Amino acid sequence: MTTRIPHRFYLTEAQLPTQWYNIRADMRQQHAPMLIPGSYKVAREADLYGVFCEELAHQELDSTTRYVDIPGEVMDMYRVYRPSPLVRAYNLEKELDTPAKIYFKFEGNNTSGSHKLNSAIAQAYYAKKQGLSSLTTETGAGQWGTAMAEACAYFKIPLQVFMVKISSQQKPYRKAIMENFGAGVTPSPSDTTNAGRKLLAVNPDDNGSLGTAISEAIEVAVSTEGCRYVLGSVLNQVLLHQSIIGLETKVAMDILGEYPDVIVGCAGGGSNLGGLIAPYMQDKLLGRANPRIVAVEPKSCPSFTRGKYAYDYCDTGKITPLAKMYTLGCTFTPSGDHAGGLRYHGMSPILSKLYHDGFLEAVSVKQTSVFEAATLFARRETILPAPESAHAIRVAVDEALRCRETGEAKTILFGLTGTGYFDLAAYTQYHSGQMPDYIPSDEELQKGVLLLPDVPEDIAGE
Repeated sequence: MTTRIPHRFYLTEAQLPTQWYNIRADMRQQHAPMLIPGSYKVAREADLYGVFCEELAHQELDSTTRYVDIPGEVMDMYRVYRPSPLVRAYNLEKELDTPAKIYFKFEGNNTSGSHKLNSAIAQAYYAKKQGLSSLTTETGAGQWGTAMAEACAYFKIPLQVFMVKISSQQKPYRKAIMENFGAGVTPSPSDTTNAGRKLLAVNPDDNGSLGTAISEAIEVAVSTEGCRYVLGSVLNQVLLHQSIIGLETKVAMDILGEYPDVIVGCAGGGSNLGGLIAPYMQDKLLGRANPRIVAVEPKSCPSFTRGKYAYDYCDTGKITPLAKMYTLGCTFTPSGDHAGGLRYHGMSPILSKLYHDGFLEAVSVKQTSVFEAATLFARRETILPAPESAHAIRVAVDEALRCRETGEAKTILFGLTGTGYFDLAAYTQYHSGQMPDYIPSDEELQKGVLLLPDVPEDIAGE
């Protein structure tokens, strides 16, 4: 008799990983280094101290340390909501009539409502340890801002959040939660910074973008004594902290005797995807296994699938160091799709390099098809997913349906990064038949690419 795998499987507290995994330590070729704006000189650790906490700057550039001990105070807070459950989606499998086994790692069981808290706690801890007096950040859908507000409240550090304007209008209650944890929240672009005023002068109705919000947050950080900037995605340090997701997942699946054939994650800047795939990508890099890894992005903001692999600024105001990544150009302003956390012009340098070298795939999907899958999932698995996470659900469903056609009993794993209870306006729009599907033209995307910085060829590389 075969023992049925539990619907929800939790590790014990004793099985919670106590180290993060640095994927760069096992990459055959490193991604290109960050460059200083203007001079295009390679950024050194000390060059980042004016923007980031010193320990985070070290983690950003560390390509050799494979495992990093998680500080005790961070572990203490992790234990409040971790380990998170690994779920077997039996009801979804039955609905799809598929021989595939579908698993998802659910990161929504905390007050912030998403995986973002995993890095927020670490970044707030290092700021407190350094003795900083305040922090600034940006947020798209509001999940990162919420997580950072929660972490800063725990470590008693003031926080200023610049929230993408269209998201602040679509999700006003995210702002309320951030304020409940003591953070100040400013819709971006705003008239409180030079970067914001410059953009508003050109377009007073600018809906904003993550790139713009980053510019405003960094401007305040570098001009305020004792203040530093923290970021919720894209950066190497963030992928390091988010590896806790994949490390937990792999331990759980090993206990259950499972190994995924296909791993699916939504991709905006790369934090959730990079965290989920970390130990499985290690297996690929070291030749121990070869799972398919699929990044899913919105057709409205297709950094991987239609972007260019090139050096670009991480922010619209061109304040940040340049990173080599798949990008639509830092001047690209995405449409107001409801997946606010995926509206970023670029992609993690680590993931960009892995994609460029063929270690992962990427697909883009329409907004309406995403909400179709989200609705099906909610009705069968009783969790209302965030629009960002629903991108992964869409492709996981498609993979399961393909298994139905071929008869292959594959094991599919995807990341459910957060809940959609602050996205009810989006669900209402979908069910009323009024949700648009915006896909930028080649001409629109070319505008941003044409404005990419002119980095000398001997530096830019491949």
